[in-house]
Amino acid sequence: MTKKIYTIHDHLKESLKDPEFRRAWNESEVDYQVSRQIIAERLHKKMTQGELAIKAKTTQAVISRIERMTTNVSMDLLKRIAAAFGSKLRVQFE
Repeated sequence: MTKKIYTIHDHLKESLKDPEFRRAWNESEVDYQVSRQIIAERLHKKMTQGELAIKAKTTQAVISRIERMTTNVSMDLLKRIAAAFGSKLRVQFE
């Protein structure tokens, strides 16, 4: 007898059937992508949150909130973060 393992993907699939959850999930996609890209680039550059904060002229707490998706980030700060990485910010509509 094989017991089925209930995975996070199973839970998400079930949760997305709820229209209110699905709406909230879709609305958080941009925040998630921004957070994911900042974390990935910071780790790639072997920077701590504090080091990124200093280069972007903000605080480590602000970088942490962006990475945890608990704050809205301004375009100005995104530009400063991109500059801290030695990159340009690009925004694209799909």
